[in-house]
Amino acid sequence: MEEKATGNEKKQQQKEYEQYVKAVTPTHNLWQQMLHAFITGGIICCIGQFILNYAEDLGLDKQSAGSWCSLLLVLLSVLLTGFGLFQKIAKWGGAGALVPITGFANSVAAPAIEYKAEGQVFGIGCKIFTIAGPVILYGIFTSWVLGAVYWVGKMMGIV
Repeated sequence: MEEKATGNEKKQQQKEYEQYVKAVTPTHNLWQQMLHAFITGGIICCIGQFILNYAEDLGLDKQSAGSWCSLLLVLLSVLLTGFGLFQKIAKWGGAGALVPITGFANSVAAPAIEYKAEGQVFGIGCKIFTIAGPVILYGIFTSWVLGAVYWVGKMMGIV
């Protein structure tokens, strides 16, 4: 009888645990999250387009205007990260804030700010690329692989 009681107790504990998990797990509205991401990403893109148009109106060529646009979006992202505002924007906008170049700038600036108390070398120097490092690594590796595939294709006359 004790084995049966233990089995019943385990089932009861499992049921209580499942109810607990269901109660504390946050629920998310997918459509609302997608709308927030769309709005946030759209605003970032509109800011970028405004910078691009303004730079071209000042007489810069397309490439120079694009460089200034990227530079200013990164600067804006780093400033917002430094003032603690980017995290609030990213929490509301989700991937809409994290996917563009602004999210990459945030992923470099946030660890630098967080670990500055540990010093220049062991804090900022060691931790600055903790989030962005894998993106840089796999981006470079993928570029190398695709370049090699392109080179082989060109050598074989496929490309």
